[in-house]
Amino acid sequence: MLKGGKGPVSPQRSRAYTILGWIIVAGLFIWSLTGLELTGFQPTTWTLTKSMVSGLLHPDWSYVYNPDGEDLIRMMLETLAISYLGNFVSAVVCLPFAFWAASNMSRNRLVSGSGKLFLSIVRTIPEVVMALIFIKAVGPNAFAGVMALGLHSVGMLGKLYAEGIENMDMGPTEAMTAVGANRWQTLAYAVVPQVIPEFISYSLYRFEINVRSATLLGIIGAGGIGTPLVFAINARGWPRVGIILIGIIVTVSIIDYISGALRKRIV
Repeated sequence: MLKGGKGPVSPQRSRAYTILGWIIVAGLFIWSLTGLELTGFQPTTWTLTKSMVSGLLHPDWSYVYNPDGEDLIRMMLETLAISYLGNFVSAVVCLPFAFWAASNMSRNRLVSGSGKLFLSIVRTIPEVVMALIFIKAVGPNAFAGVMALGLHSVGMLGKLYAEGIENMDMGPTEAMTAVGANRWQTLAYAVVPQVIPEFISYSLYRFEINVRSATLLGIIGAGGIGTPLVFAINARGWPRVGIILIGIIVTVSIIDYISGALRKRIV
């Protein structure tokens, strides 16, 4: 039975809703295609594609390690450092905002609503835009990447942290309040022990995303492996591009595996 005492939807009406939904989806798909304009391929497309595939299949292994200068290992370590530091900064900074946005931490919905609005505003600004702003402020270096990742992740992690706080068991909190504990004691002994495992799990998951994001930020000059990658692409050095892509894939896969294993143990 549906709300209001109404009976279940008839098969005919359900079928009509399904058909209407498919018509809307098909209409939106056709409408979106009308905005695409294919002007054709360039004369050098086939030659460039062959060179690209050949370079990617024959990567420049000499770039993996170079004791006298820049190499793949050093740049990947810098990318991981940017990701880790940005993630660490955001994981600490977002804590007060998460408790601000959690609806079960305040009696007034306007308080938690304003916190949710703040976190939404922060996370709607892409990392690339933040990185460009910080590059103008501190120059094209790894520090700009750390600040961009850290600030953007405050919005993302804050939202996840707030949801973790809202989903916790309120029994221990009510018990602490009943025996006369103040707000800080309740947070320390009833709230924090419950949410810490989820906070760590969310931070590990965000670190996986930050490793990929740090690569993208390097393309615009915010440090990391993205900088030599864009230089190699502009110079049509496809063997160098190939080995860099292999390094990124291997690193991200290892991070994903380790992070997934740790999250299974924690949660």
